[in-house]
Amino acid sequence: MSLSEEDIQVQLDRRRPGQSKMATERKEADQVTILSGVEFGKTLGTPIGLLVANKDQRPGDYGEMSKVPRPSHADYTYQQKYGTRASSGGGRSSARESIGRVAAGAIAEKYLREQFGIEIVAWVSAVGHVEAPKIDSDTVSREQVDAHIVRCPDPAAAAAMEAEVLAARAAKDSIGGVVSCVCRNVPVGLGEPVFDKLEALLAQAMLSLPASKGFEIGSGFAGAQMRGSVHNDPFVQKGDRLGTLTNYSGGVQGGISNGEAILFRTAFKPVATIGQEQTTVDMDGKEVVLAAKGRHDPCVVPRAIPIVETMTALVLMDLLLRQRSRRGNI
Repeated sequence: MSLSEEDIQVQLDRRRPGQSKMATERKEADQVTILSGVEFGKTLGTPIGLLVANKDQRPGDYGEMSKVPRPSHADYTYQQKYGTRASSGGGRSSARESIGRVAAGAIAEKYLREQFGIEIVAWVSAVGHVEAPKIDSDTVSREQVDAHIVRCPDPAAAAAMEAEVLAARAAKDSIGGVVSCVCRNVPVGLGEPVFDKLEALLAQAMLSLPASKGFEIGSGFAGAQMRGSVHNDPFVQKGDRLGTLTNYSGGVQGGISNGEAILFRTAFKPVATIGQEQTTVDMDGKEVVLAAKGRHDPCVVPRAIPIVETMTALVLMDLLLRQRSRRGNI
């Protein structure tokens, strides 16, 4: 397939730090270079090696944290698991590791779009207690999402969300939010019957993201309050295939895509790194007062949008290749 740095850079630019007052003050170009696997603009079928330099580092900001497990970070669990840990920025528990996911997922997105016409669009649907009204998942576009720095396609809700984030930043605090995602034009038949169900793999992908704490698909937890007579999705004829009149299933039935749009939501906690003083203890159990010196996002969800989209692309591409090996061209 055709592939260039520009194909990948689009999503890296949406993820990079320093984009606005909504994000960490770190300044990174996050410029990608293709090292291998591509020649004369075409993939070779060999592994694709990508390099992104991390230039704006301040390891000194984390000096005192080498002996103090930061509240709600992975410092303590990594230390107990391995007997050592990366104190500078959190190492692999840092959201900086997500850049590899985005770079690889951007390649998968290109494949899905060109081969199957699949569209993946994520947006911020909530920040704190501010929720966007129902967004038309059939038509929402990345251009609408990116029209506001919060990445919510509803202008009024986006303005209210921005105020929430800026208030948290002013208080040296952080705030959580919810990212919604739609996948359109997904073929019928993706997903395996038991352990590798489509929604199970999407949940695994989303819950592997830094700061993620919840996942729901289709009606999600609201479906637990409904009766089957309302929740069931009746079948109707849609052109040359069967479709469903409603989509409480979120595009997945029995763990397998049914041809309808896949709809899911991922909840992200408030960023654990905050500038307020917090009373905690060091590794010896001695009480200390800790205030973060490192630069951080007051709210992670605006920058999480491309991460959710590209991780979704990786899941769908894996399952498409499985199904293609089983049934030929689909």
